Amino acid sequence: MGQTNQTITLGGGCFWCTEAVFVRVQGVLDVESGYCNGETVRPSYEQVCTGRTGHNEVVKLVYDPAQISVRDILEIFFVIHDPTTLNAQGNDHGTQYRSGIYFSTPEQQQQAVALIAELEHSGVYPRAIVTEVLPQANYWPAEDYHQDFFEKNPGQGYCLAVAAPKVAKFCKTFARLQKPDR
Repeated sequence: MGQTNQTITLGGGCFWCTEAVFVRVQGVLDVESGYCNGETVRPSYEQVCTGRTGHNEVVKLVYDPAQISVRDILEIFFVIHDPTTLNAQGNDHGTQYRSGIYFSTPEQQQQAVALIAELEHSGVYPRAIVTEVLPQANYWPAEDYHQDFFEKNPGQGYCLAVAAPKVAKFCKTFARLQKPDR
């Protein structure tokens, strides 16, 4: 009998960009943009954008561990965003853009902590990694218009400038993990 599907939630800046990559990853069965680890119950995008709810813009991934390892998911995550900038990704600034790994199993937590230590030791980043590793808490899905945003709006300015290069980087760096239909 195989393992059951697992969930991990990742904050790597704007969820449009992170979602655009992970929908292409083999073994990732579902990607949902949302908000987590804040205080407000059922926050709206407008509330999260104020930076006062404590929430992070995230993608919640449902994946099949028989098809993709949590290690591979986390390696992709660290390649497609800058884990060394506190509360910012590129021109996006605020606590809602912080780097975060929100786990649902002890193994995910262990893998995240181990990979961060490995990356720190390797010196691959010029500054310290500031990614928080916490249990997922107070998750709420983003509004419908945020779901599959890049797929629905590939010509939108932000998508062309920010999401498209991240997707291209994923395709080049992790071709072996790309879904065959992409």
